[in-house]
Amino acid sequence: MSRNRERKSALGLLPLMEARLWADGKTCTYRYHPIGGKPIALGQDRVIAIRKVLDMLGNNKDQGTLKWVWERYTDAETPSTRWKKLVDSSKDDYRQAWKQIEKTFGKMQISRIDATMVARYVHIERAASPKRANTEKALLSNLFGHGIKLGVCTVNSTIGVEPHQLEARTEAPAETLLAKYLDWLTVQTPQRRIVGMAAEYASLAGNRKCEFLHLTWPQVDRKAGVIRTIRAKQRGRKREQIVEVVNISPALESLLDRLQAIRKQDCSFVFPSRNNTQYTDRGFKTLWQRCVLEAIKQKILTSETRFTFHDLRAFYASKHKRNTGELPDLHANKETTSRVYDRNKEVFRNAN
Repeated sequence: MSRNRERKSALGLLPLMEARLWADGKTCTYRYHPIGGKPIALGQDRVIAIRKVLDMLGNNKDQGTLKWVWERYTDAETPSTRWKKLVDSSKDDYRQAWKQIEKTFGKMQISRIDATMVARYVHIERAASPKRANTEKALLSNLFGHGIKLGVCTVNSTIGVEPHQLEARTEAPAETLLAKYLDWLTVQTPQRRIVGMAAEYASLAGNRKCEFLHLTWPQVDRKAGVIRTIRAKQRGRKREQIVEVVNISPALESLLDRLQAIRKQDCSFVFPSRNNTQYTDRGFKTLWQRCVLEAIKQKILTSETRFTFHDLRAFYASKHKRNTGELPDLHANKETTSRVYDRNKEVFRNAN
């Protein structure tokens, strides 16, 4: 004889939890209905809903662990203020960093993690990947800050732990090498040609990749001779308020002609993916790396002369200075532009 199946056993919910099916027959929302109190909405994810109830009852065995803090820091419905302000590429970077951090600290109570543990992690365990280690330290700092707000720790244990001292890259691709690489990309697959034209755009306009991957044709005003993009990495009131207006040069005009020639009528993106959608940062990065590795295999580039996509921004800045005598307005801090993007080996000035 089969037993009666009440709501709790049928749906795997905790006592006093309710599952409410929508009229579409697919969407289901959950809520907790305390005795004598008003229902508390828990969202549409059953696992997250159960976790929230366990937190309210103080029965979550993971409460206070670093993983517990991470889940609340990145919660889909009520994320931390810091997390909400991050751009998608930074969020992806932190998600990747968390996968590494979780292996060491994920199950530990955040209050038990001290500065010596963080220092050992950053400078010994992750010594082989200093740049990633610095990103992971930055994420740990944010998690400690959020843990203090949640009341599960009292000290940010990353304070006093020095990051790895990284030197800015000092080389930009030579013009002849870049031209050779871009010419090679023009005879590759259609998507590799798109990557090549995106690289050419970066070298001509100086925009960050995250600023033009979602560039659409309405932002390209060929009649006025300008391209408008939103400057990334602005904080506070200037966030998404600074518009970069790039004048279309003859070289950029030629590039736009080639992009227009391959444009499909139903696609509004200037640099479309295979499906005529916007490239994700990760998808574009993967394709770029494949292009570089294949170029090395074909002896177009070498391990010594290969360059990053971000080096193209430095290529633009360095060439701009050689042509005009001044660095372009690329960054909120002019000193940062000079330190990071000026790769010129010769500095010219007039004698008295």
